Amino acid sequence: QVQLVESGGGLVQPGGSLRLSCAASGIIFRLYGMGWYRQAPGKQRELVATITSGDNTDYADSVKGRFTCSRDNAKNTVYLQMNSLKPEDTAVYYCSAALGRVGPLGGIYWGQGTQVTVSS
Repeated sequence: QVQLVESGGGLVQPGGSLRLSCAASGIIFRLYGMGWYRQAPGKQRELVATITSGDNTDYADSVKGRFTCSRDNAKNTVYLQMNSLKPEDTAVYYCSAALGRVGPLGGIYWGQGTQVTVSS
């Protein structure tokens, strides 16, 4: 059974930082591309960052230079380091997985999401 479990969300002030984690089980993690997506209230889910099985990363323009996606294959975990957070980053953040790489709409497996709220 495949499971993706996100953690690390919370309430942070503008300009602050958070690190999200997504722990995977039930897959050969090193073969999978992983991605982070987010959905704000009243908006469609959007791609935030992706990392391929070969460690190539890609980011939405809105987070370039502020967010960093990385992976630890020994821990079956993908991370999203979020710096200089803005109120518009407030959303539920989801991780997703697919063989090789995930696309703009995500992969075949999804986590349950973790809430990130940026507010003073």
